[in-house]
Amino acid sequence: MISVLVIGARGAVGSTVVSTLRDRGHHVTPAGRRAPAGGIALDLGAGDLRELTRAAREHDVIVNASGVENTSLGEVAGNAVLVDISATGSYLAALASRSPKAPIVLGAGIAPGVSTVLLAELDSRAADEVDVAVTLGSGEKHGAQAVEWTAGLLGAPIADTAGDGPVDNFREHRHFDGPRGRRRYLRADFPDQALVGGERGLRVRSWLALTSPVATYALELVGHAPRLGGLVRRTPAFGSSNWEIVAMNRRTGEARRASGIGQSRATALVTALAATRAAENPPTRPVALDAVLSSSDLAGLPGIDLES
Repeated sequence: MISVLVIGARGAVGSTVVSTLRDRGHHVTPAGRRAPAGGIALDLGAGDLRELTRAAREHDVIVNASGVENTSLGEVAGNAVLVDISATGSYLAALASRSPKAPIVLGAGIAPGVSTVLLAELDSRAADEVDVAVTLGSGEKHGAQAVEWTAGLLGAPIADTAGDGPVDNFREHRHFDGPRGRRRYLRADFPDQALVGGERGLRVRSWLALTSPVATYALELVGHAPRLGGLVRRTPAFGSSNWEIVAMNRRTGEARRASGIGQSRATALVTALAATRAAENPPTRPVALDAVLSSSDLAGLPGIDLES
């Protein structure tokens, strides 16, 4: 049994992380800005993180599912492994840079996370170009932080464009074939290039589509007119809740695929498994999910299907 502190325990992801770990017999302390039932109050946006430092001493793992991106977390977590589900590349890079010897798992979830594992297992060599095509369910009601993250990409440049020069989110497109036919994808700032592409000499480009083609076109429209970004926050969920990740090597044609229903649930299951594996074999530095889990591990999770 391990002891896990879950910050953001009331959220769409955090609540499922809590229940999943408890179902597996682990001790879990839920935390949030307001103390959840049986938990503690922790505000990662506050300047004083001494309460987190105290709590970290009593736990093997800290899961940050709050959506709050505080680059000092690695410093205050002590010997506890920090598992962060953020998908913001600049934040993850700063977190790793600030705590280069801390046991941190960066980007646990679907993209990055599952996407990272898939592309890391491709038979690639230096200078290969890899596309990561992410399809998310336009009908799934995500937590407020997920919506804000998407809205925050509008008009923003992609942090690491794999040598392509300046590229803004949602303004470039590319078509990929899949089980449901040919689909239009938009260039998006998922951080797999920063997490694993750069250190392996790969050129990783990430792309996003929603299960509703209409919603994808709308996102592209707003990408060209960021002042309309408020529409992203107010748009009702419609369509399916299916998700799919495909990592493809352009040179070899090799592709690896993962899919499921319910992005938030899948993110939580991956995060919970990453927490337990990282506690069993703690990393000695900040690492991406592929250093903790393999595709075989992911295939054992309920509701996640893998193909290669």
